Amino acid sequence: MHTSFDFTLPQGDPLGVLSSTAPLAQAGRHVRIEAAAVEAFAAAHWNDPAPRHAETALHATFLEPRRFLNYLLALESLNFSFWDDEPRWRVPYQGARHDGYWALVAALHRALKVDGVPLWDARWLAGLRGAELELLLRGEGHAPPLMESRLANLREAGQVLQSRWNGEFANLVVSCGGEAVRLVRRIAEEFSSFRDEVRHEGRMVRFYKRAQITVADLSRLLPGEPLARFSGLERLTAFADYKVPQVMRREGMLVLDEALARTVDKMVELRPGSEEELAIRAATVWACEWLTRAVSARRGAPVLAADVDFLLWSAGQGKRGLAPYHRTRTVYY
Repeated sequence: MHTSFDFTLPQGDPLGVLSSTAPLAQAGRHVRIEAAAVEAFAAAHWNDPAPRHAETALHATFLEPRRFLNYLLALESLNFSFWDDEPRWRVPYQGARHDGYWALVAALHRALKVDGVPLWDARWLAGLRGAELELLLRGEGHAPPLMESRLANLREAGQVLQSRWNGEFANLVVSCGGEAVRLVRRIAEEFSSFRDEVRHEGRMVRFYKRAQITVADLSRLLPGEPLARFSGLERLTAFADYKVPQVMRREGMLVLDEALARTVDKMVELRPGSEEELAIRAATVWACEWLTRAVSARRGAPVLAADVDFLLWSAGQGKRGLAPYHRTRTVYY
């Protein structure tokens, strides 16, 4: 077993994600992390190349950087809760039918390129109407879940940018001095829909999934751009969602207790902030932390939890051999 498989905090914990989730993960009340399976996965995949998705080309990197940042904030404001019963929301675009997160990316690309929607315009976002959002996200099957929340998130993004940042997310980014942790915190402070934290048994448990992925995506999608150059990316954690724990469960890294496994497999919804839901997300954060340590040790160089998370998330895009993911209807993931 890898000697660093414990709940010590690496280099401190400036976001409070690891420290606030550690008691839940360590207790293993509903979800147990299987260290041997983490080590086995690291041994099998430590040298895997970074996953490549053809759909990544649909991101609006054709925009000039400051406009791209506003686009990215709009994207991340909508980046949650794509699961649904059939017929699910899908977006036909450029000869393919896009699903889940990629359906969102395709819809925004279509809005920019085909419909001429000014997604970079904070004033437009602030005044967005429901009918306009429905047109923007049009597709096959059901409409995306939580449409009212999606509308509220986009309007809030536009309003905050207008009132505090001269209409540009880039100004908020610059104010953080290239520090990844500081930017995550600022996003969670400024935009309530990114404030992914919940009080449990008298203490705050923090995840900041969408705030963290915003920073990681900015760094990944604009390589070489000064606005997207950050220090401290190694202090970000896994992005606790529903796809990553699904893959970790298949690989034996997460083991759900009998009652919770039955609930998840029957696709019964878990209440947001319930002990069971928090247990899954906390175990996901820490299993990814252990996996990051193991992969780093095998490579002889540090890797980012964000990269390990992306490897796992990408594996979850194929449905084979996967039990159902846990279902929680929430704006946070």
